Amino acid sequence: MNAVGQTLVLFRRVMRNLSRQPIWIGFMLVQPMFWLLLYSQLFRRITDLHGFGTVSYVDYLTPGIAIMTAFFSGSWAGMGMIEDLDRGVIERFLTTPALRSAIVWGRIVQSGFVSTLQALVVLLVGLALGAGNGGVLGWLVILAASGLIGAGLAGFSNGIALLTRREESMIAVANFISLPLLFFSSILIARSLIPGWMRGASLANPVEWAVRAARWHVLPGTSWGQIGLYLGLLVVFTAATGLFATRCFSAYQRTL
Repeated sequence: MNAVGQTLVLFRRVMRNLSRQPIWIGFMLVQPMFWLLLYSQLFRRITDLHGFGTVSYVDYLTPGIAIMTAFFSGSWAGMGMIEDLDRGVIERFLTTPALRSAIVWGRIVQSGFVSTLQALVVLLVGLALGAGNGGVLGWLVILAASGLIGAGLAGFSNGIALLTRREESMIAVANFISLPLLFFSSILIARSLIPGWMRGASLANPVEWAVRAARWHVLPGTSWGQIGLYLGLLVVFTAATGLFATRCFSAYQRTL
């Protein structure tokens, strides 16, 4: 079996394990609705300020919440890796012919898939609230951006999990990285209202790339070339973090 086939087998394994924990499935479905319903009502008049590109905050917010949900999902993906390390599952995998990269990428693909499903839930709730989200093309771009940012952050998260191997350390690193990425982006507010120095810093933020791609239909002047650039950067980001996680797995092996 080739690398892709092995990755899909291990992807199905982690998805099967997830299906056996209905509380997590419920949480993943409820959380996006909570964010969207709460923020859309709390800040519904904020589009009166200049720079949003739309009079409907729900239309502006829905893509941002889809990205935010994927962002949190990917950031905490390493917890599953730590659970497998604690239970000796990873060590048992090392006695099989499975490619070491497939063990890592199976989890990264799973995070991307789950992030895409969560984004779909957000879009459906947003549609019920009146958000159009750019029609069919808009939905496809939002789903793609959500899946890529979720997978990319999962690669980083799994790499950190393999290096630290402790829940406490994983939580500390996830919080340390997540908050700057969240606030150095335009998830909740128009980019033009962000201080200039923060706007400059956000250009290197993959979360901002995902937000700007997903929100193309409400950002005046956004071209398909720009959307392609942001999605391309997210692909590179996912590949880079996947390589990082694979290298961390090799480092973990050397300690056994």
